[in-house]
Amino acid sequence: MPLADLILTGDIRALARAATLIEAQTPTGRALSKQLFPATGQALTIGITGAPGAGKSTLVNSLITAYRAAQQTVGVIAVDPSSPYSQGALLGDRVRMLQHHADPGVFIRSMATRGRLGGLAATTMDLVLLLDSAGRSVILIETVGVGQDEIDIAHLAGVTIVVLAPGAGDDIQALKAGILEIANIIVINKADLPGADRLRDQISEAQNLIPGQHAPVCKVSALNNEGIPSLLALIQNQNHPATAETWAHRLRLKLRDDLLSDLPAPLLARHAQSVSEKIEDPDSAIMALKVELLNQRTHGH
Repeated sequence: MPLADLILTGDIRALARAATLIEAQTPTGRALSKQLFPATGQALTIGITGAPGAGKSTLVNSLITAYRAAQQTVGVIAVDPSSPYSQGALLGDRVRMLQHHADPGVFIRSMATRGRLGGLAATTMDLVLLLDSAGRSVILIETVGVGQDEIDIAHLAGVTIVVLAPGAGDDIQALKAGILEIANIIVINKADLPGADRLRDQISEAQNLIPGQHAPVCKVSALNNEGIPSLLALIQNQNHPATAETWAHRLRLKLRDDLLSDLPAPLLARHAQSVSEKIEDPDSAIMALKVELLNQRTHGH
């Protein structure tokens, strides 16, 4: 049976193989994505972001357990940080979510950002669509947790959850101008610890400085599995289907990543050297890179 047909039946091995092909951005992977795209659009996609140490992974574990108890199949994409030099990553979900690996109803995939900003890897959207086409009813995307720049998830997920925890001090001041604006739901995790109510007050103060509708705040203790039913109800109410505007953002991000992936390192290095020696100004270098990229694509080399 063709690989695409196997994926549409939910075959786990086919799904793992396809994920590898797509993440490696192979021609076969790209062709597969095109074939499977008409079968997408059914999954509930939940992005989980926030500062490191807030308990994102613990929350993901609790949500997996809750959705599986409701007989929902789950796909998890755990995006890990990676060195911009070695391109390596600590693929920590193998440890964090070990309890779910034996469950065929849960498919977990680690991805490395490979130095990309925005909290996601370049092919995250493609893997989300793959899991969607394979019939996963819920897809959880746990992002790196890099802070204010981590906003790409808002254009990818139907529901974006920002996770905060007591004891973060003035972190709310750093977050309010960026990451709080992308939240559909704000989760105060570790709500059994002192300071949870104070954090809720700080969030309200920060939200008052931001015009528009404010995201609901939900207190949970993911480690103790407390508050999860209330969070599930909020997720259901806050889910937003992908619109043309959403796809405009997604296509912009995908175009950027696609162009950058085609940019030969020696070509970039040559113009960088030219700029560093004041032979070329930055705008002229960018224009030249655009022209050379266009020529490369036009002539197929």
